[in-house]
Amino acid sequence: MRKVAVIALVVMVSVALAASVMAQGGVREECVAMAKAAAKFINEKGLDAGMAEIGNKEGKFVTKNTYVFLMDLDGNRLAHPFPGPTAPQFMKIIDYKDTTGKLFVQDYIKVAKTKGEGWTEYMYPTPEELKKPTLMEDKKSSKKISYVYRVPGKDLMVIAGYFE
Repeated sequence: MRKVAVIALVVMVSVALAASVMAQGGVREECVAMAKAAAKFINEKGLDAGMAEIGNKEGKFVTKNTYVFLMDLDGNRLAHPFPGPTAPQFMKIIDYKDTTGKLFVQDYIKVAKTKGEGWTEYMYPTPEELKKPTLMEDKKSSKKISYVYRVPGKDLMVIAGYFE
């Protein structure tokens, strides 16, 4: 009887882990697809139209799992659907650090310039945590995984990520 219970527990844990991995894989695929679609949109409709659509929190580049934001390769945020009350849409953020001191925006730029696309990881407060009325350094951080995609032919990059 005990052996059957252990086997059943192992099977349940395995199924839960597999489901988690598959769900995470789906979000990763969504980040890639949305970033590439945003880059295509910019190249087809122009930068102004791209900035407007990416900056729209009700727009096509926002889902329940992720959203796309736009930066140039100098570290300027050009469009973001959720810029925050103290962070305007356009903002130089090249020196932004995560809660461990990592210069994560510089990682975005490195990926865009060297590979054209790829993944970065850093520690950052979730959107729910950011809403709390506490100082940034007092907010709890979680691992954020972001996909960086350089807009073909431009010194721009689109980024979409999720919290692990």
